[in-house]
Amino acid sequence: QVQLAESGGGWVRPGGSLKLSCVASTIPFDYGAIGWFRQAPGEEREGVACMRNIGDRTYYADPAKGRFTFSKDGFRHTVFLQMTNLKPEETGVYYCASGPGNRCDADEFDSWGQGTQVTVSP
Repeated sequence: QVQLAESGGGWVRPGGSLKLSCVASTIPFDYGAIGWFRQAPGEEREGVACMRNIGDRTYYADPAKGRFTFSKDGFRHTVFLQMTNLKPEETGVYYCASGPGNRCDADEFDSWGQGTQVTVSP
């Protein structure tokens, strides 16, 4: 139902920064959430940060706290993930997603972008 498209990934050295963007066809104002997820090869998608659409309350996975910032431009249906002090273990494909989002878990989201690759290496 919701179309999403991520951009902004690339290669960065450990300790560097990247800002990801995700344009959505719509962001509901009265229910649900938008999430950022990371998937490494052979691994499950893990929640990085999720923002509920009502009031913009944001959950961050513990490793992201203090380093990643989730923001939203509601008028342009765009969300962002500013990532700083990146670590090699944070390499993976980053997805944005829309859905009920009662938990910041992939099973709670049902619309997904195609992902953008982030590689953190020397």
